[in-house]
Amino acid sequence: SSDLLACSMAAFAQTGTPAEIVVTVGHYYGPETPTLTQESLTITQHYDPLTITNLIPLRGDRAGLELFLLVDNCSSCEPGTKFEELRRFIVSQPAATSIGVAYIRNGNLEVAENPSRDRERAVAALNVPEGNKPSNPYDAVTALIKSWGTSPSRHAILMISNGINPTGPEGGQDPSVEAAIAAALRARVTVYAMYHPSADYLASDLSKIFTGQTQLAHLAVETGGEAYFISFGPLPSLAPFLADLTDHLANQYLLQFLATPSEGPGSLEPVMVKTKLRDVELMVPVRAWVPGIPVGAHKSGS
Repeated sequence: SSDLLACSMAAFAQTGTPAEIVVTVGHYYGPETPTLTQESLTITQHYDPLTITNLIPLRGDRAGLELFLLVDNCSSCEPGTKFEELRRFIVSQPAATSIGVAYIRNGNLEVAENPSRDRERAVAALNVPEGNKPSNPYDAVTALIKSWGTSPSRHAILMISNGINPTGPEGGQDPSVEAAIAAALRARVTVYAMYHPSADYLASDLSKIFTGQTQLAHLAVETGGEAYFISFGPLPSLAPFLADLTDHLANQYLLQFLATPSEGPGSLEPVMVKTKLRDVELMVPVRAWVPGIPVGAHKSGS
């Protein structure tokens, strides 16, 4: 049986299991947005090269996107004009984008509007944070992802929060952040994070603010997104960062490839995608969900 298992694992490794991730053209140098091709990319798993089977530009009839704005209700510093910028961002999104609005109140997820192409509904659901007591925002991210219905569209979250988990560890990994990352990777959700402090941030422990920003960046980068912050204070304006986010969402591809599976129901496997194009930065999830080999399925003839 052990020999059969080894042969079966080797056969799967040679042919591979279909998997896919969203690849984003990040920052680039030059007057024109670069166009990725299947030949311009390489992907590895544990440093072993994998076969790319397709690269689909997510535009035209594949441009569908469901974008949730997830606002932490404790992030209440100077929000007025900035949320006007957020409303303009909603209205300016392409027709193929559906926008939902949700809030984190006292650590709980509250969905105000499910993803819709009706811009007026999304704008009406957007309210300035009231300044509730800070609470763990990451459990709400996980809850949002797990409650999200399936669809052929891309899924992304723009999270506006100070990132602080009052009950989180002083240093090292925060289990709630890691759970949110795992949920996002498995569901192929890209998370973008904008740091926005609470009104009393000047009297806050700066080490906690730094930890919150670090965790926001960790969540975003691990899922193939980006985090936006400049200092411990509020962003001077959301507009340039929202424009950067819009550019990212307009330049995404679905990368399909053959991965090496593990035995069992499936696992998140580390992958690395590189491009042969010069002066182009890719934003890619650090792990991909790879369906596993059913336990015992290869033993039917033994």
